[in-house]
Amino acid sequence: MGVDISDIIESKEIDMGNLKNQSIAIDGYNTLYQFLSIIRQPDGTPLMDDKGRITSHLSGIFYRTVNMMESGIKPIYVFDGKPPELKQKTISQRIEKRRASEEEWKKALEMGDVEKARLYAQGSSRLTKDMVDDSKKLLELMGVPWVQAPSEGEAQAAYMAMKGDVYASASQDFDSLLFGAPRLVRNLTITGKRKIPRKNIYREIKPELIVLDEILKNLGINREQLVDIGILIGTDFNEGVKNIGPKKALKYIKEYGSIENLMREKSIVIDNLDEIRKIFLRPDVTENYRVEWKDYDENGLMEFMVHEHNFSEERIRGAIEKLKVFKKVRSQKNIDQWF
Repeated sequence: MGVDISDIIESKEIDMGNLKNQSIAIDGYNTLYQFLSIIRQPDGTPLMDDKGRITSHLSGIFYRTVNMMESGIKPIYVFDGKPPELKQKTISQRIEKRRASEEEWKKALEMGDVEKARLYAQGSSRLTKDMVDDSKKLLELMGVPWVQAPSEGEAQAAYMAMKGDVYASASQDFDSLLFGAPRLVRNLTITGKRKIPRKNIYREIKPELIVLDEILKNLGINREQLVDIGILIGTDFNEGVKNIGPKKALKYIKEYGSIENLMREKSIVIDNLDEIRKIFLRPDVTENYRVEWKDYDENGLMEFMVHEHNFSEERIRGAIEKLKVFKKVRSQKNIDQWF
């Protein structure tokens, strides 16, 4: 979920081709939850192998990553580590929300309401350690690098972008901007036609690019003030102030300069203010990571995807043929000139 500042943020629609030759740090957990949510049967049941293990996330990781690479994008997945203590309340709320969605999903199935069942099913997605481990294993078999963050994956991805090791951070959440990512790409892993809930209408979803410096200039604020706006409306680490949305928060911060000044003038109290700011402005990240693309393991992919998890042999071989093209290109160029 993250901080919702969409009302004051302008993004620019782009094509996948606009990101050709660029390395993108992708928020792994955010992306896996997307796949678990949208890659489902018509009644909301996730994809599963013959042992009853959910495979929606593997389908998403494999085919979407191949599509990105086919467009010339060099993906790097970044996975969450231990969450900050202030996130525990949000995590508990999400667990309860998923439990409630699962109950409503079952009720809808009993009533035969497939449309409602699928809607509730999307909110019931659970990401387990085994799913994360299998996703990492699949990436290794594909030769795609991944990075383990010590804490928030978005913070690590933003740090990598700030250092210039990647072009941008990719996530559906806007937290990346508060963490300092110079560029944020949204919708990278969910491009294509998506059905609007409860309507027989489909809309085209394209990647969006948001440039932090442009946003700050247009809003007339600095990054520290953007963090304060996020804190006022609510983040994963605090509930925010009642009746303050993005536009009002922006107005207050531009008028008063900071939350402290606002608190002196208004009856507003924000607990753990300094600690929340620190999470965004001085996050727990690591410099000890390596970004290295390797050759794919064809036999390993066939064993893992087809024989172990029952994916279509024809489709997997078709995707591997695309990977062969990338291997050929890499053999002709230095890795820094890949694509």
